Amino acid sequence: MASLVLASASPARLLLLRASGIEPDVVVSDVDEEAVESAARIEDPHLGPDGLAQVLAEAKGAAVRERLAGDERLVLACDSVLEVGGRVHGKPGTVDVARRRWREELRGRSGVLHTGHWLLDPRTGRSAAAPASATVHFGDVDDAEIEGYLATDEPLHVAGGFTLDGLGAPFVESIQGHPSTVIGLCLPLLRRLLADLGVGWWDLAQSRG
Repeated sequence: MASLVLASASPARLLLLRASGIEPDVVVSDVDEEAVESAARIEDPHLGPDGLAQVLAEAKGAAVRERLAGDERLVLACDSVLEVGGRVHGKPGTVDVARRRWREELRGRSGVLHTGHWLLDPRTGRSAAAPASATVHFGDVDDAEIEGYLATDEPLHVAGGFTLDGLGAPFVESIQGHPSTVIGLCLPLLRRLLADLGVGWWDLAQSRG
């Protein structure tokens, strides 16, 4: 039986795995995302949003792998960014940024949520990685609705400034792609990555009984 380490502080990713029958251990990386992004853009000035999400995921996974040297558990790392109008957005961080984003770029428009995935099997040294993307269509929310959402503090700390599985769900009209990609971990892609490493889904899902 295999077991999994989730290299992410995201409660949404943890809940996705648990709902699918996988109970991972969580080890959060200490990666400086801004430094990783800056270095990646210097190395590749034409790096796309999906490529950036993938670079960030792999950096987080590599950091956790080093901390778990000698451990045989699988390591899964993910990272998400939102692309709107050719611009890339991570976590807003402040109310002002989140407000401007919702008023000027999200409401009544569409964006693409890119999630990078990196999976390592330390027993073999093999890894599998790929990004997944889904298009998100946002509702034409008014200023009062935006202010109410900002008051919850949720949009400040999530990729793109919204959630599909939380308080932001009423402001998403529809999506094209798998919902789990928007939440931050594409479950069908994870199944395929596991298969690439020779790990069956149910071997992992049943690893904790």
